[in-house]
Amino acid sequence: MKSLIQTANQVSLKTKAIALNNICFSYEQERAILTDINLDIASGETVGLIGANGAGKTSLFLTICGILKPTYGEVKLFDRPIEAGEFNPEIGLVFQNPDDQLFCPTVQDDIAFGLENIELSPAEIKVRIDAALSLTGVTHLAERISHQLSGGEKCMVAIAAVLAMLPQIVLYDEPSANLDLRARRRLIHFLNSAHETTVISSHDLELIIEVCDRVVMLNQGRIVADGTPKEIMSNSDLMETNGLEVPHSLTHYHQGVMSNE
Repeated sequence: MKSLIQTANQVSLKTKAIALNNICFSYEQERAILTDINLDIASGETVGLIGANGAGKTSLFLTICGILKPTYGEVKLFDRPIEAGEFNPEIGLVFQNPDDQLFCPTVQDDIAFGLENIELSPAEIKVRIDAALSLTGVTHLAERISHQLSGGEKCMVAIAAVLAMLPQIVLYDEPSANLDLRARRRLIHFLNSAHETTVISSHDLELIIEVCDRVVMLNQGRIVADGTPKEIMSNSDLMETNGLEVPHSLTHYHQGVMSNE
């Protein structure tokens, strides 16, 4: 059987959008949150990041973005080392709770906020707002008050605010949390049509199956598996050991594999 940690070695044949080299992170006088993370993600890949609560997924995202500074190791975006605290326009983070991102009077104000802070011209800001609203299907919400939107609407507006910055890499932290079935389906359709390098952290494993080509599993701050969604998430022993369950859509696949062995 092939190693479950092998995909990263294949990324060297492509342009690396993200390269994490021996990343470790811990808060002062606390246990390690991330340990020996080595991970390459190719430009254009869509990767799912899975693991039980406390596995280190959000901390890994914040480290990739430069919000957290690694205790040890190096983060590179498109082969350029980044420093914690720097603005990195190549990458955008969509927070789990849209209310953490949306705080301006209206939707278009929320989308304009980041653009104004990088001092674009009013004409360019308008062009980017209109494009981001259209891309995410929320043009009709432009004048609405952000905090009065539904959960699904807030989710897409938060994504629009990130995409207006024209990132080449987008990190999504639990994007389907608290969405109803229709909003979740719209989100999946949108993610499947995205062109950016995409990393999705989610407990919604069925979404990961539908959207991602590759899955990376964390447990206690370490990468324990890296491969295709079917390979990783149909392995009941692996999933149970790491505090997860085989998604319903893969239970028959797992049974079929077992019966052929």
